Amino acid sequence: MMTPHINAVQGAFAETVLMPGDPLRAKYIAETYLDDVVEVTNVRNMLGFTGLYKGKRISVMASGMGVPSISIYINELIEHYGVKNLIRVGSTGGVAEGINVRDIIVATGAATASSANRTRFAGYDYAATPDFDLLKACFLTDDLLGTQAKFGNVFTNDLFYGCDENKTPALLRMNILGVEMESSELYAVAAMKRVRALSILTVSDHIITGEETTSAERQTSFNQMIELALETALRGC
Repeated sequence: MMTPHINAVQGAFAETVLMPGDPLRAKYIAETYLDDVVEVTNVRNMLGFTGLYKGKRISVMASGMGVPSISIYINELIEHYGVKNLIRVGSTGGVAEGINVRDIIVATGAATASSANRTRFAGYDYAATPDFDLLKACFLTDDLLGTQAKFGNVFTNDLFYGCDENKTPALLRMNILGVEMESSELYAVAAMKRVRALSILTVSDHIITGEETTSAERQTSFNQMIELALETALRGC
């Protein structure tokens, strides 16, 4: 059965879905890395594809930007299409010392400014963390590929523009590696639905230094992150 936001037929999605925020990055991943690829959904141009990676059936679908957007898509993928493994492949702003533009960050936890986790957790703070087996598979894959990803905590923010002036010092004090807009919701929904999730991110800009990549580069050149995610899916899903 189709959903209000996904017009794929039953069985169109693999159990493992890679989720970039950008629909054009989803298209790039599908066309570059998957064989026998088929577009399976395109509602509001939020593109999704299914194909084969080294013989393994894998899907890729955009999540959009922010907690509400990714929440809609992952809930529908899990509930209506039987998805079991969700791997975010997104961008993040770098924060911590030693983090540079184009570095890869694997989010071992996601603090958040969003009220979504407290809403579902009786008003308390929920510790949003990835599936351990996926995280372990990613760590081992990173070592095999020589990707040199950084493993640590990120911060999921609701606001892209405008910020509490005390937030950046707090992020630095707590050794937050990067700031993005989706990972805490991905981890929380996955925990609630008893599926597996992991967030792998490329540093697209740096909050402290001001260095940044172009929008074109963010769409098509985060290849190391994508390959790390695909190879993790082979080993861990």
